[in-house]
Amino acid sequence: MTNDTNANIGPPRVTPTVSAQLPDGGLVELVHDPGEDKTRLASYHDGQSLIVESIPTSSGVPLVPVSARNNLIRHGVLLLPERAEPFASTEGLVHGIEAYIARYVDLTDAFQRIASAYVLLSWVYDAFNELPYLRFRGDYGSGKTRALLVVGSICYKPFFASGASTISPIFHTLDTFGGTLIVDESDFRMSDEKAELVKIFNNGNVRGFPVLRSSATPQHTFDPRAFSVFGPKIVAMRHSFDDPALESRFLTEDMGKRPLRQGIPINLPDAQRDEARELRNRLLWYRFTMLRSAAINTAAYDERLSPRTNQIVAPLLSVIGDANLRTSICEHMAGAEKQLRVERSGSPEGQLLDVVLTLVGKANAAHITVTEITDAFVERFGKEYERPITPRYVGHLLRNRLRLMTYKRHGNFVLPGTQTAHLRVLAERYGVEASLG
Repeated sequence: MTNDTNANIGPPRVTPTVSAQLPDGGLVELVHDPGEDKTRLASYHDGQSLIVESIPTSSGVPLVPVSARNNLIRHGVLLLPERAEPFASTEGLVHGIEAYIARYVDLTDAFQRIASAYVLLSWVYDAFNELPYLRFRGDYGSGKTRALLVVGSICYKPFFASGASTISPIFHTLDTFGGTLIVDESDFRMSDEKAELVKIFNNGNVRGFPVLRSSATPQHTFDPRAFSVFGPKIVAMRHSFDDPALESRFLTEDMGKRPLRQGIPINLPDAQRDEARELRNRLLWYRFTMLRSAAINTAAYDERLSPRTNQIVAPLLSVIGDANLRTSICEHMAGAEKQLRVERSGSPEGQLLDVVLTLVGKANAAHITVTEITDAFVERFGKEYERPITPRYVGHLLRNRLRLMTYKRHGNFVLPGTQTAHLRVLAERYGVEASLG
């Protein structure tokens, strides 16, 4: 005879957990023991860390670790610490990170320190609302993929998406696990995949901007779902993005500009994986002890940088105690802003803005016709273009790229002379000299 009471008892409900902040102020992180190939939970409270199989909750549904049989963990696509290991000082931890990177990657001294600071930021990124991205840019054989692997291996919950055949797993993994996206842009050869990747970059540096995608249901319908993509990202690329706004989010090292430094191993030794795991253990302790106190340091803002760049880089500066390193990073960003303005000034929009500023500076009229602007543009820059420069094309650049207002007057489109303030802002942004009075 069947016992009806026992028959109705199913397996206990549990919550598979990757990371959690508990009501009592405790922190929980998923850890993985590669020797036993087993996952557990590392809990931290009041300066003590324990490795446990589960954590009870007030709801009666305990927190348990995501299984080590998870495909991403089993294949080493997602890397985790083994435990939380205390260290003597943050300064010593940073020196250890720098030494590890220097052993396996040839970076400039300045960017080696920036990359080390970015590793720290990745472990407390969820204390901030905006984040910069880290990028290694270069041609084939420049070492950018090596840099991705070495630096990415010690970031917070790094997810190596380079081998993904489609973009969909990236959305699901970021939404489920969070952590740091490590991606080689060259692995995504189809234009639609790269467009989806750009969506992640556009939405992923500011909290609260998920990407909406349709997921198939068992009933063969499509259900709109929001995927959280906020978090640190490290990217390898051959070129730059066309969008200046997206470009401004990257801290970039141009690889392969000098001979490889002697002592860098051609092939990564097994010791690199062990070193990376040991550093992840110490960095987990850094997260446990620093997450609650991490916050924007407004004193780190630099007047040499634009407000947008200060906003992007402030979280990185806020985790750095070394004033010299903060200065070095600000100098790097100031140089990057200058280079971006140089590149913008040579773009069609920058050249057109230069023409407009020249005409506005000389004219006393209340408006300038688009035809006049076109004629001046063709005279100065027409030989640089294979396509014909027409008033229609110029009007498109004025309205849609430079966001300048035009209107029709006596059958001609004209640019009113009342946009001086906007022109000054554009001149600063594009690095074009303005003489507007």
